[in-house]
Amino acid sequence: QRLVETWVLSMNLSPIQFMLLSQAIIFVLGWPLEWTEIIVIFVPIFLPLLDHFGIDPLFFGLLIALNIQTSFLSPPVAMAPFYLKGVAPKHVSINDIFSGVMPFIFIVILAMVLLYTFPAIGLWLPEYLYGSR
Repeated sequence: QRLVETWVLSMNLSPIQFMLLSQAIIFVLGWPLEWTEIIVIFVPIFLPLLDHFGIDPLFFGLLIALNIQTSFLSPPVAMAPFYLKGVAPKHVSINDIFSGVMPFIFIVILAMVLLYTFPAIGLWLPEYLYGSR
């Protein structure tokens, strides 16, 4: 954790650059790893850096949840389509499944862009229920 923290801090990133870097790393990790490994092993590496960059941990968690959905659906590994192929009828090809998930991937990417642009989309309900944090 200290090695990654030192590496990230030495790059003098802005908060947006840090978010993009961390989300890119998590996206790539989503291809070979299950969500539990990402959450348990890699997210704690980024958590101490959130205070340094002034990023809300809830906002970071929302982006990770969306990001993991995208990485599980996109090639090259795309675990979810391969799971679906295992239970699909013989006439359904993996290309059919990938064609079917592409609109969902675009929707999730759009949701991530909207959440980056308007964080209140994901934070208004917690703020309403629990007040200002």
